[in-house]
Amino acid sequence: MPTFRATDGTEIAYHLRGEGEPLVVLPGGPMRASAYLGDLGGLAAHRRLVLLDLRGTGDSAVPADPATYRCDHLVDDVEVLRDHMGLAHMDVLGHSAGGSLAMLYAARYPQRVARLALVTATPWALGMPPTAEERLAAARLREDEPWFTEAFAAFEAWLTGAGDFDPVFVPFFYGRWDEAAKEHDALGDDEYNDEAADVYGSDGAYDPPRTRAELSRLAAPVLVLAGELDGSPTPGLARRAADVFPDAEVAVQPGAGHHPWLDDPEWFVRCVVAFLNGSGGAPPAVNGGAWPRP
Repeated sequence: MPTFRATDGTEIAYHLRGEGEPLVVLPGGPMRASAYLGDLGGLAAHRRLVLLDLRGTGDSAVPADPATYRCDHLVDDVEVLRDHMGLAHMDVLGHSAGGSLAMLYAARYPQRVARLALVTATPWALGMPPTAEERLAAARLREDEPWFTEAFAAFEAWLTGAGDFDPVFVPFFYGRWDEAAKEHDALGDDEYNDEAADVYGSDGAYDPPRTRAELSRLAAPVLVLAGELDGSPTPGLARRAADVFPDAEVAVQPGAGHHPWLDDPEWFVRCVVAFLNGSGGAPPAVNGGAWPRP
């Protein structure tokens, strides 16, 4: 397992999967170990995945200063990783909360980003958090599921502050609540650093006006991939986030939730590889999505 030393001396681990040109992958959670990403539905057959364990997660060490869990501070670790690998620039993929880290990195080091893929990325860094109404509207798309009634009541209570997180509504995060989704969800029991997650987006982590201004000048092509059934972000929110970038493509994966590489690995891999190769030809989007975005 390769490691490197961050600027404050913290030992940071990353995991390599596959062969080919490197693709640096920033996990979500926030502050979830990278193991849940697996090989991203087979993407490792096309790219060498560099799966970063953020400090205090997975095989990375716990830092001396918990304040360094904040998203804007984690940008430094991504830059040290790039230098450690000897890359002049690199392709970056951010999933979920990792999308905000990827956006902050691209804003601070635009010359180091060749291509940026934002996969079901929650655009907190842009000042665009998903609203409870958006997330509930997405949840209602699942009203024909046998688990919907109980799950929706608990989900609504959590989103409106009337209840706590309840595993009963986890199915909303997956396009299909099947055995594969249940096994994937079970992985999360030991993968989160709850203390770090509380710090990740704390006060000072984001400066949305500045980040939007910096990203409006980003030369690198950007893919914003949303799941048709996801609520964080919804396809509509993903499109609004894409408007920040001068060169962005939007893809909406049919029937997908928050982990699209599980819901249809072939569609997901074909889409991401087409973007990374700059060849186009991705699967058609749905719900008004486009490839490329007009």
